Amino acid sequence: MTTQVCMSFLLRHQFSVLMQANPVSIPNPFGCQKSNWLLFLSIILVIHVTHGCPEKCLCYTVSKTADCKNRGLTEIPTHLPPEIQILQLQNNRIWKIHQNSFTGTPLLKILDLSNNSISSLAPGAFQKLKYLQVLNLTRNLIHYIENKTFSFLPHLKELDLSSNSIIRLPETLGNSTGNITLLSVKHNKLQRMDRVLLESLPNLKVVLFKDNPWQCNCNVFGLKLWLESFLYRGGISDGIICSAPGIRKGKDLLRVPYELFGACPLRTAHVHVASAHHHGLEHRGSHKHLHHGEHGESGRASCEPKPKPRPGSLRHAIATVVITGVVCGIVCLMMLAAAVYGCAYAAITAKYHREHLAPARQHGTPEEKQPFESSLA
Repeated sequence: MTTQVCMSFLLRHQFSVLMQANPVSIPNPFGCQKSNWLLFLSIILVIHVTHGCPEKCLCYTVSKTADCKNRGLTEIPTHLPPEIQILQLQNNRIWKIHQNSFTGTPLLKILDLSNNSISSLAPGAFQKLKYLQVLNLTRNLIHYIENKTFSFLPHLKELDLSSNSIIRLPETLGNSTGNITLLSVKHNKLQRMDRVLLESLPNLKVVLFKDNPWQCNCNVFGLKLWLESFLYRGGISDGIICSAPGIRKGKDLLRVPYELFGACPLRTAHVHVASAHHHGLEHRGSHKHLHHGEHGESGRASCEPKPKPRPGSLRHAIATVVITGVVCGIVCLMMLAAAVYGCAYAAITAKYHREHLAPARQHGTPEEKQPFESSLA
C-alpha cells in the first residue's frame, strides 16, 4: 500500500521535479520511504530522458515531427524522440554537423537545415539516416562538398544545396545515392561541374543550375552534351547562363555553337549521336568519364580554346576544295582538247591518204605499165 501511495505521489509531482524543483523541498505527506521515492524518481527521469522532447523543441507524436525551428540553436539538439521522421531545424545558428549528430534519430525521412550557419559537413555526417528522403541545406555557408558526404542514403530523393557559397562539387555525392531525383545547386559560386557527377545519378529528373558564374570554356563541353541528352530524355532544368568569357557572357550554354569548342582537346572515347528535344539539334557525345587531369589551374589553362577557332579551318578547307576543283577542271579541259586535236589530226591524215595515195596505186606510173605491154607484143 505504501508503494502505491508513493507512486501516486510521484506521478502528481513529476512535472515539478522535471522543471528542476528541489527534491528535498517537495512535501512528503504520505510518509513514503526514501529508498522507494528515489527508485521511482530515477525510473521517471530515465523514461523522460529516453522518450521526451528537448526543452527548446515541440514534439508531435501523431505526425512524428520535432519542431525545433527559430530557437537560436547552435548545434543539433540531443535526446530527440527516436521515432520521429520529420526534423525541422531551419532558422537557427547551427554551424557544424558532427558525425554522430543523428545517431539517436535513425528513422528520419525529412531533415530541414535551411537558413543556418553551416560551413562544413563531416564525412558521413548523415550516414545513419538510411531512410532519409529529403535533405534541405539551403541558405547556409557551405563552400565545399567532399566525396562521399552523402554516402549510405539509399532512399534520398531530393537534395537542395542552393543559396550557399559552393565553389566545387566532387565527382560523386557518395555511395548509394543513385535514387536522387531532384538536385539543386542554384545561387552558388560554381564555375564548372563534372559530367561524371551527373551521370552517377541515373534517376535524376530535375536539376537546377541558375545563378552561378559558369565559365563556358572547354571545361563545360561535357556538361553541355549531358544537358542536351538530359533534356531530350524529358528532364527538367533551368539552364546554364554563361558568365565568361566575354563573347559568351549572358548566353545560354545550349545555344553556344559546337564550332566554338572545336579547338578543345578530345577527352572522350565513345561518341554517339543524340537529338536535343527542345532545340532540334543532333550532336555527338561521350559515354566515358572525363579525365582527372581537368582539375586545377593548369587543367583550366590547357582547356582554354585556342586563338584559332574552327570556322577559320573551315574556310581554309573550302578554299582548298575550290582550288583543287579548278585545277582538276583545267587538266580535264586540256586532256579533252588533246583528244579532240588527236582525233582531228587522224581524220585529216586518213582523208589525205584516200584522196592522193589511193588513185596512184590504182593506175600506176608509165614506167610500171611498159613491161606489161611489151610482154604482150
